[in-house]
Amino acid sequence: MTVNPKLKDTETDHLFKAILQLRTIEECYMFFEDVCTITELKALAQRFQVARMLRRGKTYNEIVEATGASSATISRVNRCINYGADGYNLILDRLEKGYDAGGEYKPE
Repeated sequence: MTVNPKLKDTETDHLFKAILQLRTIEECYMFFEDVCTITELKALAQRFQVARMLRRGKTYNEIVEATGASSATISRVNRCINYGADGYNLILDRLEKGYDAGGEYKPE
């Protein structure tokens, strides 16, 4: 896996290490509420919902109706799924297989 050199720096490493310390959904809410604005967090959640829907074969119109995302946002997420760094696919694959964020198998 190649990390985009435009993103890689010490500060971002520290942020990601901090995120990896989160253990529960409640801890995630606490941390991200402090780190992000509500609008930023909602935008991230919306993009992830769009990615899940695209992987399930939903149309742009179905996604717009369900999420309120713009066609530009849907297009960007779709481009990332198909040609990006594979971050969406990595996580969606793990969630579909029942792995938790720590890589441990946790069937629902």
